[in-house]
Amino acid sequence: MGETRIDLKVADGVAWITLDGPARRNALDRAAVAELIAACDAIDADATVGVAVVTGAGSAFCSGGDTSALERIRTVPLEVRKEELGALYAGFRRFGALAVPTVAAINGPAVGAGLNLALAADLRMMTTKAFLVSGFSKVAIHPGGGHLHLLARAAGASAAAAMGLFAQPMSAAQAVACGVAWAAVEPAELRSTVAGMIGHLAADPELARALAADLLRTVLDTDAWDRAVEFERERQAWSFGRPK
Repeated sequence: MGETRIDLKVADGVAWITLDGPARRNALDRAAVAELIAACDAIDADATVGVAVVTGAGSAFCSGGDTSALERIRTVPLEVRKEELGALYAGFRRFGALAVPTVAAINGPAVGAGLNLALAADLRMMTTKAFLVSGFSKVAIHPGGGHLHLLARAAGASAAAAMGLFAQPMSAAQAVACGVAWAAVEPAELRSTVAGMIGHLAADPELARALAADLLRTVLDTDAWDRAVEFERERQAWSFGRPK
């Protein structure tokens, strides 16, 4: 009960991915990650899809890694810890590698790995009630999944330090001001606003995929993300093994 499922709906060239586990604030465990990867594979295999949107059910976008999964990671040897963490990273990593342009429709709090998922998108739209939280250092865990790289890529080194090191939350207004999000709208307007921005991509999937490939290869430093993931995985696995 309460597990997060991944709901994929494809219509008129748009793939809507909904993290559906409101009782757990859409937290991610390995089962949810596997479903997210399968949804991404289905999107890439469907040539009629020109754009993908990820959002959350209920009042949250994603609260990060499921707490029971994270507690279990603390109990296993270091090499197993690293493998388990890598498995949790795989969901937002796969979303970040989609062949189509991507939007994170951030309907509520995006925390930890949930923030990584939002940062993996090409564009972020928020509601005025949403906010972003790194969530790692304040609970004595080293960030993982290339978290600091993703923050710096989206908002610069100062914002990455404020959030990732000093555990400062970021409001929707701050996110827009520093470029993390394109805009913040009232909650009831989020889906329609996003839909209005992506119609041309949905109508021309071939061009949309070419544009996404060019953005991925020439603008975003995916090699740097790869390196950051591996560096942070070592540090995060170490931090999980310390006495609480």
